[in-house]
Amino acid sequence: MADEQALDEVVRFTSDLIRIDTTNRGGGDCRERPAAEYAAEQLAGAGLEPVLLERTPGRTNVVARIEGTDPSADALLVHGHLDVVPAEARDWRVHPFSGEVGDGVVWGRGAVDMKNMDAMILAVLRSWAREGVRPRRDLVVAFTADEEASAEDGAGFLADRHPGLFEGCTEAVGESGAFTFHDGGGRQLYPIAAGERGTAWLKLTARGRAGHGSKVNEENAVTRLAAAVTRIGEHEWPLRMTPTVRAALTELAALYGLDAGLDDVDLLLEKLGTAAKLVEATVRNSANPTVLEAGYKVNVIPGEAVAYVDGRYLFGGEDEFRATLDRLTGPDVDWEFHHREVALQAPVDSPTYARMRAAVEEFAPDGHVVPYCMSGGTDAKQFSRLGITGYGFAPLKLPEGLDYQALFHGVDERVPVEALHFGVRVLDRFLRSA
Repeated sequence: MADEQALDEVVRFTSDLIRIDTTNRGGGDCRERPAAEYAAEQLAGAGLEPVLLERTPGRTNVVARIEGTDPSADALLVHGHLDVVPAEARDWRVHPFSGEVGDGVVWGRGAVDMKNMDAMILAVLRSWAREGVRPRRDLVVAFTADEEASAEDGAGFLADRHPGLFEGCTEAVGESGAFTFHDGGGRQLYPIAAGERGTAWLKLTARGRAGHGSKVNEENAVTRLAAAVTRIGEHEWPLRMTPTVRAALTELAALYGLDAGLDDVDLLLEKLGTAAKLVEATVRNSANPTVLEAGYKVNVIPGEAVAYVDGRYLFGGEDEFRATLDRLTGPDVDWEFHHREVALQAPVDSPTYARMRAAVEEFAPDGHVVPYCMSGGTDAKQFSRLGITGYGFAPLKLPEGLDYQALFHGVDERVPVEALHFGVRVLDRFLRSA
């Protein structure tokens, strides 16, 4: 088991990493190198030989390999990203880049997304170095840049330009899984991610006839765009069940003793109550308009209007998504992918999933592990290009009332010290058995 020093280090590493401002504003406006150098220093302190890799100066990734005892075994990738989304200091109770530790909590941007997991990985590996532990299978550890934007400088760059670093890797564990979900009725659920919806960020362009704002214009680009955006925003997507979502609903229904079958999913979700939040966003594709750009003067009808839509599609659902967007945009509006990444599916009957479940149950015996599909996406999408199956497994034991999902990209992001200790113990247990 991870030693006491590891429990101290995971708190210190989380705080230190938060204090390194790696805000990713998009468009290349980020510098992860100081955090990458910090991670590399800790890995070197564990006797490893990390390599630092950049596609763009300052956008640094770190990769290291730990040799396993069984050379015939497939390797496992363990990854976390170093960048964070912006934070407005005036909205926070404490400064978002203070890394303040107080009242049993570590505060700051990245506390849950995902410098906490970065710190857990470092603490576990340094604990192993002190104990002389070697895993059964090779472990490849990657700390990436640019996950909060396109991943072009991070996991995408590594997968495309440095695939040899991941030789032998068939599976991976990364962010967003094995956290405590309180259902409000006394049950503690621990969802492990075994799938991700695909990313389909869209650009819509409507063209028309420019003209004077006082004149009749039946080719108004703004009107055409607004109509398409309204159709997209109001569209009710049909039910689509993936194997992961089906497994999640089956296990949740059994746990709650519900007779409602999968032939009426909406009724089942209603009966699940709070627990439905783990599933409800992933039983359908979705498309939410988010940005509108049109015009430059109130009395001028522009010849072009643009909108952006955050679309997500389930595994196997891309064709349906494309056909639906063709229909909803209509003949007067063109659409294209502004950014696209694949949907993912991972088996929930694999030995690796079983070992993750066992590791959580050892330290949370009253918890109930269930599979789930992420509504968004992670670096697992880029690593899937290398044939690597990804799971979400960043364990945290959280107190009731702390809304983990709301802390992602939210104000007053924070993580309890005890949650970090739990995470280190569970991650250590899993990686030893993996």
